[in-house]
Amino acid sequence: MKRFHLFSVVVLLAMSICGCSTTSSNYITSDGAMLGTTFHVCADLPKLSPAALYDEMMRIDAEAKASLSIFNPESRLSRLNRGETDTLDRHLAYNLTLARTLGEKYDTRYDVTVKPLTEALGFAAKTATKRPNIDSLLQFVGYDKWCVEGDRIVRHDPRVQFDLNSIAKGYTVDLVAEMLESHGSKNYIVEVGGEIRCRGVNAKGCVWRVGIDSPEDGNMSPGADLVTTVPLNDKALATSGNYRRFYIDEAGRKVVHTIDPVSGRSTTSRLLSATVVADNCATADALATMFMVVGEERAITLAEQMRDSVKVCFIIDEADGKYNIFNTLE
Repeated sequence: MKRFHLFSVVVLLAMSICGCSTTSSNYITSDGAMLGTTFHVCADLPKLSPAALYDEMMRIDAEAKASLSIFNPESRLSRLNRGETDTLDRHLAYNLTLARTLGEKYDTRYDVTVKPLTEALGFAAKTATKRPNIDSLLQFVGYDKWCVEGDRIVRHDPRVQFDLNSIAKGYTVDLVAEMLESHGSKNYIVEVGGEIRCRGVNAKGCVWRVGIDSPEDGNMSPGADLVTTVPLNDKALATSGNYRRFYIDEAGRKVVHTIDPVSGRSTTSRLLSATVVADNCATADALATMFMVVGEERAITLAEQMRDSVKVCFIIDEADGKYNIFNTLE
């Protein structure tokens, strides 16, 4: 399955086809690695050097990993999952509260207490359990088993654990956007591992554009085969799909990272990828995961209900290797 990707050919295409204003010399870029993936930032920052921008990115990377990562054993989230603390920092409080709000408002099959399940299936920094007892793990999953009270997490069972991988990357994109705006930027694009937030225009005066690839398992060449390009301004975009994070088990079955908290199992449907455009990237990230969990029929129903505030592009599998697109972006 494919996802939206920011890449130079699309940006250059956008520059060439729109009515552009004069080129600005205030734009700087930064590229590198963060959160175990890549990042790209381009922004008008007349008072910040590329080196200083990179340093800011590394600061945010370190801060996010220290708070939200299940892969960092010393993060606050890891310590919380081990029962060593029940105190939340601002990042954890925001992400847990937003995740609960979205899950309860739209569909409780978006649930961040799936950590025991993602761990058992090999998607949480541990080797997959050969024959996990799913029923025993499900007793620790659900919104009825925890709540946030001020700066504390209250769990009705200490074995409840949280996996914020479905929201933390989008939230980190939002942190970068806030940082850029704090330095006076009014025009920027932020991309971290395919999750994107844009404001204003590029250096040629054109609205930022990103592209969506056609679906194919194991695709590692973004931009080679586009379905469409999408303009973004003052919006965030995130995609969830099962084309990268999956493996084939010993029985020859495809096991994907999308976990249904009701059945407790890896879940696939005719929905190959779900792209969401929302006001912030944390929300877009979480909702994209939710749509993948619930499958194409429920996803379309929810997207219709949310049409006024959230836009989507769903790629849906059809017979003979073809696919349909459900799109409210236009």
